[in-house]
Amino acid sequence: MTSAGGSFPPTRSSLLASARSDHPEERHRALEILLAAYWKPVYKYIRLKWGKDSEPAKDLTQEFFTRLLEKDFLETYDPQRARLRTFLRVCVDRMVANQEKAAHRLKRGGDLRFVSLDFESAEGELQQIEIPSPETLDDFFAREWARSVFSLALERLRRECEEKGKSLHFRLLELYDVEEGGKQLTYDEVARQFGLKASDVTNYLAFARREFRRIVLEQLREMTASLAEFRREARSLLGIDVP
Repeated sequence: MTSAGGSFPPTRSSLLASARSDHPEERHRALEILLAAYWKPVYKYIRLKWGKDSEPAKDLTQEFFTRLLEKDFLETYDPQRARLRTFLRVCVDRMVANQEKAAHRLKRGGDLRFVSLDFESAEGELQQIEIPSPETLDDFFAREWARSVFSLALERLRRECEEKGKSLHFRLLELYDVEEGGKQLTYDEVARQFGLKASDVTNYLAFARREFRRIVLEQLREMTASLAEFRREARSLLGIDVP
């Protein structure tokens, strides 16, 4: 997934510009992008860092993204000083700390209509991981953000492969790069299993990995606040240098 070559996503209006736009539609689009990438990391981080039970953590998660809709929320963010994900994590800490001081019950949602957040899936994922130590929770947040980015990219790749009649290409990617058991299989074994030639397995995997990488880069371009941050995150997640 990290091989060189292929095209890079075109430059688009930055997430930061959209979030600060005078147009509600632009701000809402920016929020949807942030919500998709960050709601699970934020929820899990609040559960673990602040020791919150599920229901209070749900309230705090939705309160945080409600505040993101406010036009001036990102006014203090400087892309030269920190990554967007670092800034958002610090904002989560600040918000929860302030709520702890205020000690009043949060109201959910306000005027913001949320997409359905599958908190049960987030809880299930928490039950399957080794709980990080308090001093490593910042790294945990970064890993969970990367997990969200890759999960979104896999789901988009699955849909695109289905639309193109290339579901088997996606299935081979799942087998080799997602499922643990597939890593033990040779290309010849997989070819026999799916009625393919070994060269087909090679080509199908190359296609799926190339498309996955393209999608991840496109998502990163949308989810980052500057070209410099996009390049840093591409290096961090894919191990590649983008122009």
